[in-house]
Amino acid sequence: MKSVHRFSHRILPITFNFKTMSTTPILTRPVKEAMFRPIIAAPPRRNHSSGSAAQAGWFVGMGDKKNAPPDIVKAGDPVLHEPAQEVQADEIGSERIQKIIDDMVKVMRNAPGVGLAAPQIGIPLRIIVLEDTIEYMRYTTKEEIKAQDRQPFDLLVMINPKLKKKGNQSAFFFEGCLSVDGFRAIVERHLEVEVTGFDRYGQAIKVDASGWQARIFQHECDHLDGTLYVDKMVPRTFRTVKNLDLPLAAGCPKLGVR
Repeated sequence: MKSVHRFSHRILPITFNFKTMSTTPILTRPVKEAMFRPIIAAPPRRNHSSGSAAQAGWFVGMGDKKNAPPDIVKAGDPVLHEPAQEVQADEIGSERIQKIIDDMVKVMRNAPGVGLAAPQIGIPLRIIVLEDTIEYMRYTTKEEIKAQDRQPFDLLVMINPKLKKKGNQSAFFFEGCLSVDGFRAIVERHLEVEVTGFDRYGQAIKVDASGWQARIFQHECDHLDGTLYVDKMVPRTFRTVKNLDLPLAAGCPKLGVR
């Protein structure tokens, strides 16, 4: 499903400095059939939402909740609607960045989820983590797994990712997001992408992704540009989770590859 290539050269210097920032994570929660499971892959366990987190963005991490798990930032908070900043070259590998990454992975897995971007936990930095497992896939039918071209893959951490779309094929499937909790909509995504960036230690990495993994990459990278899935959804497919299985309105595209 993917190939990963590592390079030995280090990253180049970048211009922004966030040494005074602290952390505050967010994630994704389980979806139902035909939904976008990059964000969720099993039934929801609990509500991680926090009004203060949604209003305060990454500043929440500067309060008394230093050792508490990061909260989910909800749609409307500027951190989710503005481009995130690149991580400085000399910051990658630092204790602060490693802590942010560890928190992101912890929150993603606790959700449980299969993808998370730093802005979703209130941190305006270009960092994403993603992972899909056989266990998560048990909540999806074999027919859906085949249609979505979904396969398990190990944890991927990517800093300052750059996504390049490949080929002309695309696919229509439901997506969801904990930042817009309780709703789903169909989003068209490219079937194949190439993503380059740096791992948590500053080594260059390239991933050639297809199918469901490519969708996860596109969804998470959108977060880094201040874009939510609702900004790209197919009109008239937006619905509550309860109504997910109801028929689509006339004129809406059918799920699947085009």
